Amino acid sequence: MDPMSPGPTILARGPWAPDEVRYTWAAEPFVADREQTDAADAAIQALKDHDSPSHDGVSTRLAAHHVDAEGRLHLELEPVRWALRLLPEGASRSMTGQCVVRDHDGRWLAGRRADWVATWAGRWTLGAGGAVDPDESPMHTLERELQEEWSVRAERLQGLSLVLLPSDMVMFVGVAWLPAGAEVTRDPEHDLHEWWPADVDAWPDHAEPTLRGMARAVQDLS
Repeated sequence: MDPMSPGPTILARGPWAPDEVRYTWAAEPFVADREQTDAADAAIQALKDHDSPSHDGVSTRLAAHHVDAEGRLHLELEPVRWALRLLPEGASRSMTGQCVVRDHDGRWLAGRRADWVATWAGRWTLGAGGAVDPDESPMHTLERELQEEWSVRAERLQGLSLVLLPSDMVMFVGVAWLPAGAEVTRDPEHDLHEWWPADVDAWPDHAEPTLRGMARAVQDLS
């Protein structure tokens, strides 16, 4: 990342238990302007040209949020075109969930994304992640993505933060702790996975600085 470029902005900080994340869902979809729509069309075509999945459809956008006096997170969500999340500066606050995964000994699950996927191709990520589906709580997104990508269920799940990325994407970050003896099975979107040490300073060289920063933030909040 360019050191002069803006970094992520924390919109809200947890931690939140699953029942402390509330949401309402609007019936009317968000409509992007013509420039964004044309750019989204081009992004989908680029995926087709690259033989990557081009499953454009409906996703979820953050319209508004607040934290109440009891610390619960309230989200106002609305439908949005999925392809807008592909725009480097115009994601229109499309929502994604990122579930950082730790095992019983505190190690971190890392997976390398396959070359054919639409986002983060060939790069390492922490845990599981993906778009928030229509009329879905972001907490459920974390559970669903964990099951879909790694075929495992959490012993404990916690929401940690709501983050606005420089692309205008909103990321709901949470952490899942796996029970002792849990085994993961990676999905086709990952071509390799590793368990990185509990000590972030002992991570391998291919762990990107952004992942190290995310892990340290998770440690501070959880």
